[in-house]
Amino acid sequence: MNALKQYIDLFDESREVIEEQSPTVLNTLRTTAREQLETARLPRKGSEDYEATDLEAVFAHDYGVNVNRLPFDADPSETFHCDVPNMSTCLYYTSNDAFHSSATAERNIGQVVVEPFSMAAVDYPELMEAFYGKQARMSDPTVALNSLLVQDGLLIYVPDGIVAERPIQLVNIFNAALDMMVQRRLLIVVGKNASIKILACDHTQSADYHYLNNQVVEIVAMQGSTVDYYDMEESTPLTSRVSSIYVNQHEGSNVLIDGITLINGFTRNNYHVEVNGEHAETHLLGMTIASGEQHVDSHTFISHNAPRCNSNEMFKYVLNDHAVGAFAGKILVQPDCPRVEAYQGNRNLCGAPTAKMYTKPQLEIYTDDVMCSHGSAIGQLDEEALFYMRTRGIGIEEARRLLMQAFVADVIDGVRLDALKDRLHYLVEKRFAGTLSNCASCMQACRPDIKK
Repeated sequence: MNALKQYIDLFDESREVIEEQSPTVLNTLRTTAREQLETARLPRKGSEDYEATDLEAVFAHDYGVNVNRLPFDADPSETFHCDVPNMSTCLYYTSNDAFHSSATAERNIGQVVVEPFSMAAVDYPELMEAFYGKQARMSDPTVALNSLLVQDGLLIYVPDGIVAERPIQLVNIFNAALDMMVQRRLLIVVGKNASIKILACDHTQSADYHYLNNQVVEIVAMQGSTVDYYDMEESTPLTSRVSSIYVNQHEGSNVLIDGITLINGFTRNNYHVEVNGEHAETHLLGMTIASGEQHVDSHTFISHNAPRCNSNEMFKYVLNDHAVGAFAGKILVQPDCPRVEAYQGNRNLCGAPTAKMYTKPQLEIYTDDVMCSHGSAIGQLDEEALFYMRTRGIGIEEARRLLMQAFVADVIDGVRLDALKDRLHYLVEKRFAGTLSNCASCMQACRPDIKK
């Protein structure tokens, strides 16, 4: 059975409604997306080089889809609090797939624009037409599905020379009293010599329902720009997420992507970076803490299409119980691109013999005069270090927690916001101590009237 067929059928039945409630720029991709999905197949477990992922099973579930755009009655900004101490942010919310601003946010912060696509298509039509859908690859069936069904999204635009005064914080909330799938879409365009920091947080309000977030993020970093994108997931064991982040870097740009999974059910993170300008710098970081039956799979691809640029990539996993982790990373250096420096690392800690980790680092180089390396390791906690700590009066569980915290510390230290770095150290400490829970108690409102 092809799990995608049910969504093609849903689109065929509801196309008029979907397109009526969407800006025209989103509708222009639907025909191509549908054509791609006709022959597309999602990966099944065992179909790739390692037996880690079964996207077919994830999408086969019977989810509700809010094609009629039923409104969300509660204002999440009044009932949901997601603050980072000592960090002043402009706070925005996405409830399921509907955008909400808060009292601390405006559509235009200084000259930084944060608008839903429905507004941006009117206010910035040339920008939307130039960049929407141009980075993401429709050959990926999850991207094609998002392009087929998405009805709105969020534009973050920083004009040339503008430095955002405060970070943008986007809180994405699942909140529905039925099993539900949403298509979230984010377009970030940062102009020449401009700068912005963005923190996206994924949360789930109810642990009783199956949710699926199929999201696509497109980031365009123009010449000399600086972009930080921090992506943190705290959800529930019944929440699945497929996230595809596409980055287009121009000359002299500096981009940091940092993905953090603390609590989840099933997660597939895809990172695709095209380095298209000289002297561009890419930092791609990832950290996963998984236990129980959690599954986290990261696929990364960095293509160096210009000379004299560099990338640094590091993903770390800490797995306990029956958790499954997977990492497949590839660095490509194109012909005639000398003086590229690229490093890829994947380090994994299995705290239980029942935890599983699959890893596949790759380098593909078609030019001379480069400095590229990659490495991967899977291990357990250092028994000698544990013994030493116990001889100093530290209990076994506390010693284990301290070693696991130290293992992921360098990924957290790569964060370029001090307040967020401190917050992550605190959250990781709580996670290893077993006292970190999702944010279900923050908001109780839900929508029981979305039909399947």
